[in-house]
Amino acid sequence: MVRGSSRDSDELRDALSRLSPIVQRYDDHLSKERRLSPQTVRAYLGDVRAWLWFLAPRLDRPIELSDLNLRSLRAYLASRHDQDDAVTVTRRLQSLRSFCAFLRREKLIDENFARLVRPKKTAQRLPRFLSPEQVAALLDTKSPATVSGDAASTIVAAEARDVALLELIYGAGLRVSEAVALDVSQVLRGDDGLLSVRVVSGKGRKDRLVPAGEKAEQALSEYLPVRRQLCHPRTGFFDEDALFLSPRGKRLGVRDVRRILLRRAQATGVPAVHPHALRHSYATHLLGSGADLRSIQQLLGHSNLSTTARYAHVDLQYLWDQFAHHPRAGRVDSTEKPPTTSPRHAAEAAGPGKKAKET
Repeated sequence: MVRGSSRDSDELRDALSRLSPIVQRYDDHLSKERRLSPQTVRAYLGDVRAWLWFLAPRLDRPIELSDLNLRSLRAYLASRHDQDDAVTVTRRLQSLRSFCAFLRREKLIDENFARLVRPKKTAQRLPRFLSPEQVAALLDTKSPATVSGDAASTIVAAEARDVALLELIYGAGLRVSEAVALDVSQVLRGDDGLLSVRVVSGKGRKDRLVPAGEKAEQALSEYLPVRRQLCHPRTGFFDEDALFLSPRGKRLGVRDVRRILLRRAQATGVPAVHPHALRHSYATHLLGSGADLRSIQQLLGHSNLSTTARYAHVDLQYLWDQFAHHPRAGRVDSTEKPPTTSPRHAAEAAGPGKKAKET
């Protein structure tokens, strides 16, 4: 974003005024037609506005639709190379490709010129995960109190909530956004007592039903009876539907989960990780225990097997260590780096599937 005086900001807003209705229509397209998550919509619009704010001071006049062309796009992306890493620049390009595709669909431009820009090659980012021992330490150790004051019952409820939340993310392989979006009615117990979770409108607006495991069931059994203790201390407000609540009775947010995980990591000495690392750990541990990629794909809700195949690459070191027990292995140094297998090759070995961008 361009920073400067209020006068400069006013001039920039005037320069963008002619395209504001188009950007608003694009906003509606993303949120209402494609039904993308608010976080995704915010990211796409942020990249579009950053491009326009880059152009405005250089043109010194209101931006016209004709100014959005291949030359200005390349100039903008080139300006970002010294400030962003290759992955971020590629993400910006994908956002602007989507915007140009919208402009072409609306017949505002003749072609999606953004597709002519080739993304810079980036190193393959492998999922970051925790070992089974680290996960156990993270989930089994009590965290510091999450609520201050003398409201002991609220503190107990918050602690029970934290354990149930993390057990469910790890036990069912949920995305953090899926976990905080859960309603009480979406946690199901079968006749055999086994717990399952119905994820409604997950990534890609797909629904799925996944088992959650005994540990998650135990944690939820301890949390649900004290859940009402998390009502607002003054107004008594309490979201009847939301499964995981803040101490003010509202649905827990994604940032709240990050803070909860950070506190527990600090208390246990486990490396600080994003909540999504629990989902990665879930998939990696399943693969290491013998689950096949197709089954893991269904549990994670991935559209394409190539996305799930990343975990085969992550788990190679584990398999390399196990190979040391083979009677014909000879001397195998477990610290030696195993032969690399790309996610694409792993997916081809398991079956056909397109390359996808999802987690």
